[in-house]
Amino acid sequence: MGSLLHGLVIGLGFVMLVGGFAVIALNYRPYRIPTDSMTPTVQPGDTVLAHTVSGGAVGRGDIVIFRDSQWGGEVMVKRVVAVGGDTVACCDSQGRLLVNGKPIDEPYTAPQVMPGKDFKTTVPSGRLFLLGDSRVNSLDSRAHLDVASGTVPASDVTARVEATVWPYGRVGVVKRTVAFDGLGAPTAAEPGSIAPATYATVGGAAVVVLASAAGGVVSLGRRLRCGSS
Repeated sequence: MGSLLHGLVIGLGFVMLVGGFAVIALNYRPYRIPTDSMTPTVQPGDTVLAHTVSGGAVGRGDIVIFRDSQWGGEVMVKRVVAVGGDTVACCDSQGRLLVNGKPIDEPYTAPQVMPGKDFKTTVPSGRLFLLGDSRVNSLDSRAHLDVASGTVPASDVTARVEATVWPYGRVGVVKRTVAFDGLGAPTAAEPGSIAPATYATVGGAAVVVLASAAGGVVSLGRRLRCGSS
């Protein structure tokens, strides 16, 4: 009976380990942050996990991975601040971004007034307006206002950033922002399955290791008792 229970525990741990790992491997891709344009949310050198999604599944406030030929063709990471049909402008008297005439409080940005010239533009349908969280260090939609009003096609988006996995001291889920919720849909998405999948992977590995160790201790105890009898 004890051997059966031991086997079931190890089997459960193995299922958790493999299942959690499979969810992460199938749905997420790692991406190394190359610049400081998204500080303080993510830092240069951070490795993040990004959930593979289509551009139509992202909303205002999401941090996305994309590649646009008119922006140099490099893989980039920025935050969506406006979607098709929105009017986005800079800025009110407090330096806050205006979307559809409403000032947006963005606590995730570096504590600074948005630099550069004032602008106002309407985002074409099927496109996105993107800014870095470090508004003084980001080459984003503001630098491309002469091309499609600074927007990129939503179809250029390949993934949504949901977690930081390296360095160890910064490991954690990227929290969903509520900054744009007052504008209605589409809003930023909640992190997907990354947290439960990670817990399942780590927990499953721990169960397998601990159960195997416990089984070894029990077997050793039995051998010792047999030897002394």
